[in-house]
Amino acid sequence: MAKAKSLEREERIEMEIVVDAYGPEERAMGWYCYLEDKLSFPFTAACTAVRAISPLKKGDEVEVLAMAESDECQHEMFVMIRSGGKEKLGVPLSQLKPTSDTDEATIQAVEDWRYWVGQGYEF
Repeated sequence: MAKAKSLEREERIEMEIVVDAYGPEERAMGWYCYLEDKLSFPFTAACTAVRAISPLKKGDEVEVLAMAESDECQHEMFVMIRSGGKEKLGVPLSQLKPTSDTDEATIQAVEDWRYWVGQGYEF
């Protein structure tokens, strides 16, 4: 079920993120570029939901290191986290919420993506 609409987020998404995007690939690239530009790595985030494609459990805290390669983000945005020592693992960004010590631009960008997903929007 979609959440209540945020006019501020809707305008930012429409005018800054997916502006001039005329198809799924362009919308995916708009999101990828926006997130790559706004997210300050590394940052700490907590898992908010279990996903079948991710090993994270609700409440797990992880260090987010980078965006996944753009080829991996054609249908959903993925980020790379540290898993089991030095190994890196890609997980869905929508599964994560930055901790309160994360900078405001990163929090806003992640929340913009979580809003997009929560509204049921697709590329």
